[in-house]
Amino acid sequence: MRFDFTDLRLFLAVADAGSITHGASAVGLSLAAASDRLREMEITGQVKLMERGRRGVALTEAGEALSHHAREILNRASVMRGEMARHAKGIRATIRLHANTAAIADVLPARLVPWLAASHQVDIDLQERQSHEIARSVAAGFADIGVLSHAAATDGLQLKPFTVSRLAVVSAQSHWLAHEKDVPFYNIASEYFVGLETGALQDHIDLQADRLAMKLRYRIRLRTFESICSAAGSGIGVAIVPETIARRCRRSNAIAITPLVDSWARRHLSVCLPASLDIAPAARELFDHLAQP
Repeated sequence: MRFDFTDLRLFLAVADAGSITHGASAVGLSLAAASDRLREMEITGQVKLMERGRRGVALTEAGEALSHHAREILNRASVMRGEMARHAKGIRATIRLHANTAAIADVLPARLVPWLAASHQVDIDLQERQSHEIARSVAAGFADIGVLSHAAATDGLQLKPFTVSRLAVVSAQSHWLAHEKDVPFYNIASEYFVGLETGALQDHIDLQADRLAMKLRYRIRLRTFESICSAAGSGIGVAIVPETIARRCRRSNAIAITPLVDSWARRHLSVCLPASLDIAPAARELFDHLAQP
């Protein structure tokens, strides 16, 4: 039975995503190439590794066993490369970092840049995910480090505080919200919204609306916080963004900022490592750096 590192990374990515399509995308393979590799793994091993269904894939008992060993193999390889990079030129280490939208859009880049500038042999594979996905991925070894909110279950993780992220509503200065000190989410249910095209924060907002049986009406979805703040300031609709980003956008846009009072809109973010796996030296160093105030 011969599986190379690409096979193992693909298999774990598919297991993590519950989807061959998303797993293939995560490791940079086409769907056809990924399907061929997975089929060849099952033929070579003479065992069925996953059940394929309309809603995605689920691991068989044999697949669960392979998942366990694949994580250990790739984890040890990552640790080895990290240690060798300390002693040899040309050997590079890659840290898989998963973070939620609030971290990526606000604090994380400023903390990463000086560390990367001093760590010439290290690359970072940064992926945006929802906090519950980050917790699962880091605990299982699919990611080396995560930045997530306290709302996620954190069993199997080492945690250190990262920052506090608060969400606020952005609107035109002529909007009724401009005169409010703060506002609960349900009070803006009837407003038209400007949202992000995709992203973990947008999924988080839509989830809260679903929990309150609210159907948000989006006039347009845009790609960046700057563009949705500009649109909201023009009176197209209201937008929900991290408060620090809203204040930054207010320098160039005439907008009003109204904090949300809901508990889910104030999130304590933590940086995390897996508790039960060996940690590559570079990943440990980055973890300690990100946890600094």
